[in-house]
Amino acid sequence: MDILSSTIAAIRTGSPSSGLFVRHAPWGRRYPIVPGAGFHVVLDGSCWLLPPDRSPIALAAGDVVFMPRGADHALADRVDTPLTETAHPGEPRVIGGPGARSTLLCGAYDLGRAHTHPLLAELPEFVHLPARAGEHTPLRSVVDLLVAEVAGQSLGSDAAVPALLDTMLLFLLRAWLDEPRERDSGWAAALSDPAVAAALRAVHDDPAHPWSVTELAARATVSRATLARRFAATIGEPPLSYLARWRMLLAARLLRDTAAPLAAVARAVGYRSEFAFAKAFKRHHGTAPGAYRRCSVVRT
Repeated sequence: MDILSSTIAAIRTGSPSSGLFVRHAPWGRRYPIVPGAGFHVVLDGSCWLLPPDRSPIALAAGDVVFMPRGADHALADRVDTPLTETAHPGEPRVIGGPGARSTLLCGAYDLGRAHTHPLLAELPEFVHLPARAGEHTPLRSVVDLLVAEVAGQSLGSDAAVPALLDTMLLFLLRAWLDEPRERDSGWAAALSDPAVAAALRAVHDDPAHPWSVTELAARATVSRATLARRFAATIGEPPLSYLARWRMLLAARLLRDTAAPLAAVARAVGYRSEFAFAKAFKRHHGTAPGAYRRCSVVRT
């Protein structure tokens, strides 16, 4: 897989969820912090996003907001409308009223906040992607499909909705990476740097290989010193440090999502010794691989 696809596959846990919510003004709704990543899509009407520590953000039809760390916030029809609702399971999906109607698609992803990928850590608390003509066309298309499935509940929707939510997450991240910004550091800069991107692809394609900086530099067709400098400047850590982090993220996914023996998981992420793997995993995740797997099964 390409770098972004493999990253999403590694950090995603559990099943995403979503729902359609219709509100008639006046309305104000709190969203407490959640242990995952949330999103809102304004389907029609308008509203305001009210972060606790920054200025309100006006949202119009077609706007998408992504909260990679599930930050607490509120939505309301006006900045000064009292917040009388709090998001919770089983709440009414439609609330009437005398004022203008707003329709929202809201949902969440479980992205494993502990020891997650640095790409997510780099994202701002609120990623706002305004609806602009001709921009983020793939994202708009998948949102349209998702809305039709959520609203229609047709045959096969239970399979279609999670797949579309996963696709929307990929397009959200792609749209953010494509936004114009300074490219001196961060993942947008890393993916735009041919040498750093080549080294990342090598690590993602074959995490079990005993990579050295010299070998990665050869793949990137630059000197060892050049790769080390550019990798650290964009990614924020040396190549082999990122390799170790990536291996532990993949190991966590294999433990969560497969029944592979610990020895097989160890080999898949570059460890010949199960003991050495267990030691590295505990150092990174704070728990032994077996305990991590048992805990993941209980949560599921």
